[in-house]
Amino acid sequence: MTDKGTRRITDVDTLKAFGHPLRMRLYRGLYIARTATASQLAEQVDEAVSLVSYHLRKLADHGLIEQAESPGTDGRERWWRLASEGISYRHEDFRDAPEKVAAHTSVTRLLVEQRMDLYRAYLDEMSAWSAEWTGASFSSEHPLRLTASELTELEGELDTVLKKFKERGDTATADGDTEGRENVSVHLYGFPFRF
Repeated sequence: MTDKGTRRITDVDTLKAFGHPLRMRLYRGLYIARTATASQLAEQVDEAVSLVSYHLRKLADHGLIEQAESPGTDGRERWWRLASEGISYRHEDFRDAPEKVAAHTSVTRLLVEQRMDLYRAYLDEMSAWSAEWTGASFSSEHPLRLTASELTELEGELDTVLKKFKERGDTATADGDTEGRENVSVHLYGFPFRF
């Protein structure tokens, strides 16, 4: 992964390119693997290599992923990596036209559905995890009374904490310390609601 920080998507074409269900799964797969081939990703998502290659090229066309150096001597297969540390997109960048709002809403709903699918899969497979992992897993809700600026501040502070733990895991993994480490998904949502 490159050291380009998080890329903020502000154009609707790139948002739509990311907003395909398989492309989101491939992006997540690359985020976790750091680098991978179409064949490796196809095995993860249980799709044909040709289909995965097509969708990887679409992500690359919009600058979301890029070719990576091949770690081996076999140069026949193309390796891919993320083009930035991650991506973000905000409603404020898409609210100036109804079709942009619709695209933003659609992509966000799909992303939430995929996140919930990950959590449901964990719940279905919970008995296969050790007591240590099931004991460490959590799900919580914290209804708060905040202003919009306080919610923005909360997001920044949570982001700082999560980056600290991400860096710790990345450093340990780079040093070969993978003992006891698993991929962990943390989903946070902060939004207003009324009864």
